[in-house]
Amino acid sequence: MQAGKLSIAELRRRVLGYLGQERPEVAVHAGVGLDAAVVDLGGDLCVLASDPITGAVEGAGRLAVQVSCNDVAAMGAEPVGVLATVLLPEGSGPEDVERLMQEISRQAQALGIEVLGGHTEITSRVTAPVVVTTAVGRVQRGRLVTASGGRPGDGLVVTKGVGIEGTAILAADFGQELAGRVAPEVLERACRFADELSVVGEALAAARLGATAMHDVTEGGLYGACRELAAASGVGVELWMDRLPVRPETRAICDAFGLDPAGLISSGSLLIATPDPEGMVRGLEAQGFQAFVVGRLVPEGLWRVTKEAQPGSGAQRRPFPENEEDELWRFLRSR
Repeated sequence: MQAGKLSIAELRRRVLGYLGQERPEVAVHAGVGLDAAVVDLGGDLCVLASDPITGAVEGAGRLAVQVSCNDVAAMGAEPVGVLATVLLPEGSGPEDVERLMQEISRQAQALGIEVLGGHTEITSRVTAPVVVTTAVGRVQRGRLVTASGGRPGDGLVVTKGVGIEGTAILAADFGQELAGRVAPEVLERACRFADELSVVGEALAAARLGATAMHDVTEGGLYGACRELAAASGVGVELWMDRLPVRPETRAICDAFGLDPAGLISSGSLLIATPDPEGMVRGLEAQGFQAFVVGRLVPEGLWRVTKEAQPGSGAQRRPFPENEEDELWRFLRSR
């Protein structure tokens, strides 16, 4: 089996049928496109999400905190803390553990959250560092947003751009290979994308602005986020390819390696469904966040449209790529 996430079909078949004993305190259970669970223990709702970092070498500790907190914030919840599990390969030393913990702590401080605990270990079972974080957040009753709330007719908004995280990883880890193919100043800017991988601020703002559903754009890129939001909401997606916000740095690196930016891992981008996409963009931009209308939810199907679908526009509709593998994993597998 290829590296990367299970397909939606395999996830349903191999994972989601084995969830133990259902508990009445669980308000949002595990499901396709639902990256966080919600537990009702009285008072505010408790939101929990867990994520591993396996595809990055540089900045893994910082990224681990960001991605799990992104999942919590995409439910409209304020992150409170994280639990961190750090697994390092044999040959690593205590200083390597400390370096990762320093990264984790700095990012936690930046988000105003606490490291609640976890586990650290050097083990022969891994050949590269693996960092897993579980984020804990809270949200008031009535303020919860899930990936299952989208409805046909809702517009789709994306923040920042597509392929943000993948661009930073490729620039940092394969800079020497890109030298001569991508200008040095482009690579330098691309590496700085790693400073933009949190969506906590825009997710909490989007929740206040009336988002009906949200999903952070991680493995599988924008295609993957659309698939998962569509599956959770029981709808289809029309993605307007000509309007995707692909930064010049992302375009240059993807062209050099033959990658599709819309399928590239993209922590730092948030996918938002809303009945008023233009109003959402204005509201987010007023708070300092970049946002772009990129499509809409439709009754069924997953479609790439080369022009905005309007009568007489000559729009061409093609289905999403059949292969759900992230472009980063496809690239790494080819090395």
